[in-house]
Amino acid sequence: MTPEEFRAAAHELVDWIADFRLRVPDLPVRSEAEPGEVRTALAGPPPERPEPFAALMDDLDRVVVPGITQIQSPGYFAWFPSNAALASVLGDMASSGLGALGITWQSAPALTELEEVVTEWLRELCGLAPEWRGAIHDTASTACLVAMLAARERATGLGETRGGLQAEPAPLVVYATAQAHSSVPKAVLLAGFGRENLRLVDVDPVTYAMDPGSLRAAMAADVAAGRRPAAVVASIGTTGTTAVDPVAEIVTVAAEHGAWVHVDAAMAGSAMLLPECRHLFAGVDGADSLSWNPHKWLGTVLDTSLLYVRDVAHLTAVMSTNPSYLRSAVDGEVTQYKDWGIPLGRRFRALKLWFHLRLDGAEAIRARLRRDLDNARWLAGEVEAEPGWELLAPVTLQTVCLRHVPAELVGTDGSVTDLDALDAHTLGWVERVNASGRAFLTAALLEGRWMARVSIGAEPTERGDVEALWTLAREAVAPHR
Repeated sequence: MTPEEFRAAAHELVDWIADFRLRVPDLPVRSEAEPGEVRTALAGPPPERPEPFAALMDDLDRVVVPGITQIQSPGYFAWFPSNAALASVLGDMASSGLGALGITWQSAPALTELEEVVTEWLRELCGLAPEWRGAIHDTASTACLVAMLAARERATGLGETRGGLQAEPAPLVVYATAQAHSSVPKAVLLAGFGRENLRLVDVDPVTYAMDPGSLRAAMAADVAAGRRPAAVVASIGTTGTTAVDPVAEIVTVAAEHGAWVHVDAAMAGSAMLLPECRHLFAGVDGADSLSWNPHKWLGTVLDTSLLYVRDVAHLTAVMSTNPSYLRSAVDGEVTQYKDWGIPLGRRFRALKLWFHLRLDGAEAIRARLRRDLDNARWLAGEVEAEPGWELLAPVTLQTVCLRHVPAELVGTDGSVTDLDALDAHTLGWVERVNASGRAFLTAALLEGRWMARVSIGAEPTERGDVEALWTLAREAVAPHR
């Protein structure tokens, strides 16, 4: 493809993207594709010769669009917000178009230094202490793994340079809660700690936040048994209920054992832009690492995850490699992001944040976040006021955890008479909502029982869309009102 051919195709593609975003509200929110349907439609011998651009665009419309769940729909309330603001999409296009190779500062000075700029912008916007320095990773899963590697090496005094974990005299232990994201136990396992050395600390029965007293007791028990506390993963905004672990108290307990504290705020980190939400992050400046994803609620297109650390020297000591072919005369003067994470080659991800922040501005982003918080509070109030419905967790941010309890399942003492039937009812009405095509939400287990999660935060979602979901939910349980 020549630059002129690219110009013509790109104009057509941009027009298609703009038109697609305009028609997203009219598409079924959840994909209606059957297993294997997309593969069958697109299978065939690989193309030996160029195909017409129109044929490719036809397949994009006909096969690909129906094969994705419309995360950018105003009726999307599942999992977590995964916005893709069009301003950031332009940055993604610029990144791909430039085709920069991010392996060292020398390979793309602008890639490195713009990343320094945007991570510093977000540090300031979030009110974090100047000691924090950040890098852009693909996801919070990778960021958590890097944090666990750093924690392991601090606990072992850079044991990687000797015999590694196999040479350690005592097992190293990591602490989290059962509410933590699934990437946390995965990171603990991949970092070599072992499943037997992951402790799931008790949580408050109302807020589902980590109980610092239980953390202190678990650490003391491990020390008494000859094990060494190495790290604690504190969650701010857990996936299930957006529970907020008390970071300040956790930092104090962890310090008694010299344990690393990693704060996972993948979705909720965007709330740091709001001064009125910063109390949720109290104590975070005492932690060792912090990760959050602008590609969730903030709205910068995937994959844009931030990992901040306070001790860069330790991180680079853990992650650095310096083969001769990557050395240059500026080593020691510049940031080498290859030494801040796992991959050597890096995309120019900073452009996505740069375009997003410059073209939309922090003020507009804050207004949208406040809109979502207000909509969540409105829905919570409606649920509490409606007979037969209940809230199952505090509405800390933009996620509402709810359940409908049919009258026939309530005993004379007010308790549920058949929990299995209640689970079936919950899964049934959630599926009816999703099958309607007008909205999509997810069910999740809380204390072993099913609930519905309404995660409010898609960029186009307004109060009317939340009201429509609430109407749809009540209609879905109508036979059991």
